[in-house]
Amino acid sequence: MVVLFFSCNENRIGESDFGMIKGTVVESGTNEPLANARISTQPITSTVFTDSLGKFLIENVPVGDYAVEARVDGYITDFEPTTVVANAAVQVVFELEVSTANNRPPMAPELIAPEENEVLQSIEAVFEWSATDPEEDELTYSLELRNDQNTDVMLFEDLDETTLTYSPLILGAKYFWQVSASDGINDPVLSPVGTFEVISAPVDNRFLFVRNIEGNNVIFSADEDGDEFQLTSQNLNSYRPRRNVAANKIAFLQTDGADVDIYTMNRDGTDKTRVTSMIKPAGFNLNEINFSWPPGSDKIYFPQFDKLYRINSSGQGITMIYQTPDGSLISEVDVSEDQQLIALKTNDLDGYNISLYTINFGGMVQDTILTGVPGAASGLNLSVTKQEVVYAYDVSGFEDINYRRLDSRIFVYNLVTDETVDISGEKPAGTNDLEPIYAPNEAFVIFTNTSNDGISERFINRVEVEDMNDRELLYSNAFMPDWE
Repeated sequence: MVVLFFSCNENRIGESDFGMIKGTVVESGTNEPLANARISTQPITSTVFTDSLGKFLIENVPVGDYAVEARVDGYITDFEPTTVVANAAVQVVFELEVSTANNRPPMAPELIAPEENEVLQSIEAVFEWSATDPEEDELTYSLELRNDQNTDVMLFEDLDETTLTYSPLILGAKYFWQVSASDGINDPVLSPVGTFEVISAPVDNRFLFVRNIEGNNVIFSADEDGDEFQLTSQNLNSYRPRRNVAANKIAFLQTDGADVDIYTMNRDGTDKTRVTSMIKPAGFNLNEINFSWPPGSDKIYFPQFDKLYRINSSGQGITMIYQTPDGSLISEVDVSEDQQLIALKTNDLDGYNISLYTINFGGMVQDTILTGVPGAASGLNLSVTKQEVVYAYDVSGFEDINYRRLDSRIFVYNLVTDETVDISGEKPAGTNDLEPIYAPNEAFVIFTNTSNDGISERFINRVEVEDMNDRELLYSNAFMPDWE
């Protein structure tokens, strides 16, 4: 028998059987390092904590397979598998997700405007609310709007601002609105239900004017008691309203960037329709041009640089009816009720070298009202008899790039006698009278008065033609009047 002996040299556990685990803990999405994160292993070795840079190191870890755990308050605990090899360091990176387990929902939104049971004097509502979140999470909102006139439910979702402007509202309707706030983690939180009403249609208002709201011109109507109603949105720039009695509609200008178009709407502000399209009103300054819509006519007259156009109020049938022979720009136009006479104001590219004159529909000059004088003019209106023209002119003759006026006064020119009468009377010093227009009975003229600094509040006044010192304030913070 032969017996063979084999010798096995088994490795002993020593320094060569240990390695290291090192790594970094950051926030998922931002990669911001997380300090004081607790790092442990399974099987159990040592427990360490990350430094200010989110880094950690576990030394003297026996070779083998491990699950490494990273835990820190406010984040979801994570595990990463790794294998430790002898005399080496293995790298582990944790990207921890923010924990929402203890996240609290937003507070219920508080409705601010419209106020509860408020009666809006407009077909536009500016909704405003406030909401807070305990963790200052980013919030998004939804607004639900209903009314008592139909079963429509309007839902405005994914709002990131605490305000919303909506139009058109239904005149005479009662509205119900509610806002929900969501932090994207918890269930949305609802506000109380708010209610408001919209005024019934004020179709008998005879006064029109413009008011500037947050940089946009907004058109209002008003009755003789001073009750006002907003007709156009404060998010759009709408101005120069003119009511046509026969059509029972209002025409106005509205800008879109560098362009301006003529629109029409009902007297309650509904059914807004664009009239002009390819050929639009244009001139040296869009704020200084106007148009004419004679009573009893379905045709609107407007300037485009040196040309005068006529278009049906439906937007069809546009025709050029006049062009200035010297290339001067037409800024203002008024057409007589019988459509036999046209009054024009022309000027150069800076608004100066003005001429006020009348022409017939053949383009022949009938009367020259004002020409060859320095300074600015504004406002041009024919009397119903075609015997008088009311206009405003800056008698100071001042000219500058801002078209500022220093002493604008109102004049009535008699086309029969060629006489001119100053009706500004005892105008307050340092102010301008601008944009005059005859009252329906032509015994009065309504106009805008404002400081000549060009930035102060504007006021609409009325003056009796035969008693020029008897001024009456009609509306504050208002300009571009119309009275039909």
